[in-house]
Amino acid sequence: MIEEAVATGVPDDANDLRGMHFSRLMRTPLTLVLIAALTAIVFVACLIFIGALVGAGGALVALLLGVVIVFVIADNRAANDFFEVYAANRGLTLVHGRGRLPQATPLLRKGDDRYTERTLSGPIADGFDGVLALFTYEEETRDSDGDKQTNYYRYTLGLVEVPDCVGFVPELYCQRKFGLRALEKFEDAFRGDKERVTLESEKLLDKYEIFATKEQDANWLRQLFSPTFIVWLADSAPDKFAFELVDGTLCCYVSGHKENAAALDAIAAATGAVAQRLRDEALE
Repeated sequence: MIEEAVATGVPDDANDLRGMHFSRLMRTPLTLVLIAALTAIVFVACLIFIGALVGAGGALVALLLGVVIVFVIADNRAANDFFEVYAANRGLTLVHGRGRLPQATPLLRKGDDRYTERTLSGPIADGFDGVLALFTYEEETRDSDGDKQTNYYRYTLGLVEVPDCVGFVPELYCQRKFGLRALEKFEDAFRGDKERVTLESEKLLDKYEIFATKEQDANWLRQLFSPTFIVWLADSAPDKFAFELVDGTLCCYVSGHKENAAALDAIAAATGAVAQRLRDEALE
């Protein structure tokens, strides 16, 4: 099945094969026996200790729980198949399960814990080898009762190295617009060695906040953000796209884990577009 999907270029997303896996699992004798056994055990236990009516309700709940578990297993298998096909079709190496990325940019250092859940490495864009990853960081908080809670923040990112630009722009942050313009001067007073980059494009400034170090050559940045690059960022970049550049490491990202080919291709292409723009300007 995987070999056929590689040849035809499908599935297109992580849900395409879920129905097939669910149907196959539900037809296997082991699955049917386990669900039947769980249902019977719950029914008998409730019948003995509580009553027939509750026993019937408990059995129904157990049956539904068994089906939900099978659905979750099918969903995971379908996602595994999709990423295997996606990696094979694009010449990438896939790693399932938790992994680690170098903590090279602020996003990659966030949280109390951080990890990748799937990693694709290799030629992610023309002229650039790198990594596409489903990245998560966790932050632990405590409520008023002292109980610990974990918040999860998920991103899909592209990571490449652009060493040519280190001498021209050691740090550059292009973030999604957040907050009110009226508060920008107040916020900027607390940014330390970073300062806001202002460009002559209202459309760009409505979508992004751009920062660089205070020692940055402003003229070089104006050349980097050429009219065509500005138009691409404002009109053609993926939805909720942002990037960070630190010492030649470029991390481009969007919110959420993307599990379809079109979205992954768009993030890979956008990472390549920013990296190429940085390289072109550095080599001029």
